[in-house]
Amino acid sequence: MLQEIAEQPEVLARTITAEREKYAKLSEFLRNKEIDLVIMAARGSSDNAALFGRYLIETTAGIPVSLSAPSVFTLYNAKLNLKRALVIGVSQSGEGADINLVMQRAKDCGAITLGITNDANSAMAQIADETLQIHAGREKSVAATKTYTGQMLHFYMLAAALGGTKLDFEKIPDFTAAALELRPKVEEFVERYVFMENCVVVGRGMNYGNSYELALKLMETCYVVAERFSSADFFHGPLAIVERRFPMLLFAPTGAAKQSNLDLLHRLRELNADCLSITNDAETGYLSTRSIMMSKDIDEFLSPIPFIVPAQMFAALLSAAKGINPDEPRSLSKVTKTI
Repeated sequence: MLQEIAEQPEVLARTITAEREKYAKLSEFLRNKEIDLVIMAARGSSDNAALFGRYLIETTAGIPVSLSAPSVFTLYNAKLNLKRALVIGVSQSGEGADINLVMQRAKDCGAITLGITNDANSAMAQIADETLQIHAGREKSVAATKTYTGQMLHFYMLAAALGGTKLDFEKIPDFTAAALELRPKVEEFVERYVFMENCVVVGRGMNYGNSYELALKLMETCYVVAERFSSADFFHGPLAIVERRFPMLLFAPTGAAKQSNLDLLHRLRELNADCLSITNDAETGYLSTRSIMMSKDIDEFLSPIPFIVPAQMFAALLSAAKGINPDEPRSLSKVTKTI
């Protein structure tokens, strides 16, 4: 897992180079199709990447995005009018049976389909009208890392193709490489959380998907019960679970979500919670019990990929500190097939 985390800058740069020409053609094609709805189908980490993609595409391209409920197709055999829809399947392996069934049914209902996958020869690639490949090489770790960030990168490129907005995603590989240098700080903090059994992960807006992803990583590699919320939603009831030294993990970049995060941190300080923030904002770092400080040059829209890197390292290192092998989580396998 740690090895594949370290591969991410190279994977991201390679994917940009390899897929750039494809997106230039795809952009012209999609703009002529008058797409007015995007639907994403995914499970697990891929679903968390899709959650980020929803925020990014709606914000930059102005097209409504829905996260598919596969059971609508797989259990209830519903027929939808998707003649002006773009349906995107997201799967590292491309072999998720339910996701591929959604893709096929969507095509039958008139949708244009795209597949984001790490395997250009997968079943998904055979179904999709166009395959957007993550050039990550084989991912051996059960816990997805380089394919998760590769999927998020594709959403930057896709959002630019749909909306014509320049997002400067070419900076992301360098920001990600710099984040890897924070490992000594992450190792220092891991020792303080080795006995953690429960926690809450918070992220809002562009980092809302990351809150789901870190919670998933903590559950599957560390066996920590991790809930995830936006900073806004956390005030609507879940705040009641917080007591003295309760662990809170926050993604808190500068930008639109800053004030919401500050409001939450002020309340958590009153409750004497233990707050570990991944941030590039000095005020947020000051209010947090501990903070992993990222570069101030990272814009909020570019923060999700570099910000997840110290979180990935935290999960992998915490797993090892707990005496667990993060590459062999109990009861799990690399490819999960459900219907």
